[in-house]
Amino acid sequence: MAWKAGLLLLCWGLTSGEVDVQATEPETTSSPARTLNFGYVPAGVYETVAHYEPGPIGILFHMVHAFLHLVQPNPFPEDLVIKVAKDKFGAIQSEYQKPENIVLTLQVIYYELGFLVCVLLGAVFLVLMPLVGALFCLCRCCDNCGGEMHQRQRKNADCQRGLLATLLFSTCIVITAGILCSYAANQHLSSQLKQMRRLVNSNLRDVHTFANETPTQIDYLISQYSTAKKQVQFDLDNIGPLLGGRIHEELGLEVTPALDGALKMAAAMHETKEALENVSMTLEVLQEGTGKLRFSLGLMRSGLNASLDDPVCAVPGSPAATVCSSVLSSLSQLHVGANYSQLPDVAPQLEKVDEALQTDLSDIVQKGFASFNNTPAMVVDQTRSVVEGVRDMLDGIGTNITGFSKLFPVHNSLTNFTIYISHAHSRIEDIYPEIDRYDFYRWTACITLCCMVVMVLAFNLLGMLCGILGYDRHATPTTRGCISNTGGNLLMAGVGFSFIFSWMLMAVVAASFLVGGNIEKLMCEPFHTRQLFKVLDTPHLIMPTWKNFIPGYLYDDPEMDLTFESFYSNCKDNRGMYSALRLDKIFNVSAFLNTSVFTEDVARMIGGVKVDLRGIILLEAEGKDNLMHFTETGIGDIDYDAYLEEVNKRVTLVDLLAYAKELDAQSEQLPKGSLQASLKGHASTLRQIHTQQVLPLEQSLTTFSQSIRKLQTTTRELPSKVSSVLSTIDAAQYLISHNATYVVSKQTEKYKQTIIGYFRQYINWVKASLTLEVAPCKPFSNIVDTMEIVACSFLMDSMNTFWFGLGGATLFLLPSVVLAVRLAKFYRRMDTEDVYDDFETIPMKTIPTYDTMTRFPRASAPPRHADW
Repeated sequence: MAWKAGLLLLCWGLTSGEVDVQATEPETTSSPARTLNFGYVPAGVYETVAHYEPGPIGILFHMVHAFLHLVQPNPFPEDLVIKVAKDKFGAIQSEYQKPENIVLTLQVIYYELGFLVCVLLGAVFLVLMPLVGALFCLCRCCDNCGGEMHQRQRKNADCQRGLLATLLFSTCIVITAGILCSYAANQHLSSQLKQMRRLVNSNLRDVHTFANETPTQIDYLISQYSTAKKQVQFDLDNIGPLLGGRIHEELGLEVTPALDGALKMAAAMHETKEALENVSMTLEVLQEGTGKLRFSLGLMRSGLNASLDDPVCAVPGSPAATVCSSVLSSLSQLHVGANYSQLPDVAPQLEKVDEALQTDLSDIVQKGFASFNNTPAMVVDQTRSVVEGVRDMLDGIGTNITGFSKLFPVHNSLTNFTIYISHAHSRIEDIYPEIDRYDFYRWTACITLCCMVVMVLAFNLLGMLCGILGYDRHATPTTRGCISNTGGNLLMAGVGFSFIFSWMLMAVVAASFLVGGNIEKLMCEPFHTRQLFKVLDTPHLIMPTWKNFIPGYLYDDPEMDLTFESFYSNCKDNRGMYSALRLDKIFNVSAFLNTSVFTEDVARMIGGVKVDLRGIILLEAEGKDNLMHFTETGIGDIDYDAYLEEVNKRVTLVDLLAYAKELDAQSEQLPKGSLQASLKGHASTLRQIHTQQVLPLEQSLTTFSQSIRKLQTTTRELPSKVSSVLSTIDAAQYLISHNATYVVSKQTEKYKQTIIGYFRQYINWVKASLTLEVAPCKPFSNIVDTMEIVACSFLMDSMNTFWFGLGGATLFLLPSVVLAVRLAKFYRRMDTEDVYDDFETIPMKTIPTYDTMTRFPRASAPPRHADW
């Protein structure tokens, strides 16, 4: 029970760094927190490779498995094994007459039918061989069963001898193969027992690594709380940009456009002033320019009238008179087209705009921007106490996590566990000499069994060798040589030893076959297919009152879903002991270190953040008054239609350049003289007037037109724009002053989820690490696999291969006995032989001239048959 207590304490220690939030953690939306990097849990390196490749002898192992499948082709009887295991053979023995027990017994017999038939045949062999041997000896002593030292000579004697020798040699080859198979299995088992030491030692070293690395891994889990803590502290230090920035960003969706509209109105006011100034200045220029142009055109008309008083124009019907009349009639076109002097001045409106611009609306709006942009700083100031409270809570959480791990003697328990493993290792090391000693006894016994067959094999081979070497084709059965006779005697000696040893060999083969074959079929094969775990995991199998044995034995909770197969599979996948033994269902540390409660406290504290943004003034009353005053500057009262009417008129009624060109053309029709020169001079003067006076006036008129139209546009949109800006600013101000609480709460919730998200990442990382990385229980599955390798691959496969080879050799002793007895007759020297009167059959020259009846009184003539 000491190891059980140590294991429980070890498992308790594994949970000291665990944060259980499964039961109380609320469902939340996905956290916006950025992903934290907790690094990699330091992992020990396990050196055991619980995998076995038998090498070339694996071919023999596969042959044995195929033979066992032939003997027992039925699938693993899971239900039958469970029934028998639950019954523990008690009811079957005490109440065997019950129908259900009879059926169960018949099912067992049916499953074991192949083994029973083979064992029955072995029992028959075991009983008959010594009995037949004894009868054979008695029969031969009575000169029967081949005991009579007389051999009939036949024509095919050489063929019979060769055939018998060939068959016996073939039988010896098969026997040799069986013995070699048994010898190889015997040697393989001895060599693999040395390999077993390496596996056991590596498994124990892995357990040491497991025990030594687990505290380091737990300490690493605890230390990584600092990673989450640092990130939380960083976000707390930057609560202004993070929380205040988000509040500023969301409120800015309405505030920024409102203030931008006010800035645009400030710019529009300046642009209006510029436009009014342009109108005022341009109007003065136009009025002055048109006065000068009017004077110049008046001089031009006077000059032309004077020129047209030339006598040439007085000649009636002359071309000159026509030209003069045409020029005189066009003088009325030389007048100014527009009258700008009648347009009203915009000085009053300009004066009012100047008064409005004395208030710097842009500066007021910039103050509103500055006040709004100060939101992060306001958040920092108003959350200072909350931030300090969360900082203190972070330190408290860290202290509790570290203190909780120190409440349980993890290091001491693991140290005791390591000492226990060291003592177990020492005891195992002490057992190795005993294992070697018993293995030597086993090896000697197996070699002795093999030597029994080798002895028979040696007699057979030596007998055939001597018989073949001593064979003389001219010798008669009574005159065979000593070597040939020795060969026959050796064969008969092999027959005798076959009768002596074969039943003992068969007894060993039958017993080892029954044990090894059933272990292979009922344990080794089901282990590979995981069916054995299903049997072990059958509810109420091991303990009738327990549903599951492991949780009932370790935790006194047999209803827990923890089975042999799940534990082995989890350890096989190198998962953590925490998940393999389902410690999350047993060791609930949330009562002491419930991070979910901590996150609730953090959430409650951060959720209590109150940010008052009523101090933000987007647009002061002075700015609003300025906007309203701007709408009252009177720019809407300007008679834009009158301005546009004059603007749309030409500077002069006629194009002076075209008029000058026409004047030049008409002067060409006049004869050369003073009139022609005068008209050309006036045309040139018109061009100068156009260049020096008309063109500047046209440029000023263009500017004047643009300014008027711009003012008209501004005037048309001014009331709606100002109203829209003011209403937008009022709406934004109302949002900040009255409805900002919703935005603050919304962004505070996001910020809270960010902070809690760091804790949740740490918790989830701890859970995942405990499940997959902390105290990986691969060594325990390796121990099970090593036991399977030693029991099945080393021991059972070698044992089964041994009886397989030895059994085959023993079975082939039967034909070797028959063949050896028959073949010995052709090698041994006979006491009597057949004498023939038919000299055509056997040449008489080969027969010595002595009285065979006198020398061999028991000789008799062979029967006379037509086909002999």
